[in-house]
Amino acid sequence: MNALRRFGHFWWDFVVGDDWRIAAGVAIALGATAALAATDQPAWWFLPLAVALLLYLSLRRAAR
Repeated sequence: MNALRRFGHFWWDFVVGDDWRIAAGVAIALGATAALAATDQPAWWFLPLAVALLLYLSLRRAAR
């Protein structure tokens, strides 16, 4: 059981890291990109835009 707990803790640290807001934003952006791609619209532009926005928000929050 201890090994399972350590394994789960590793993945939580790897995916979420220091800021859960960034992890949630990336998950939402991936879902939105998948939804946009399912409509047969070009979806290549959405994920880079979302990552740039998340980076800006993270840097702004860290600068405060």
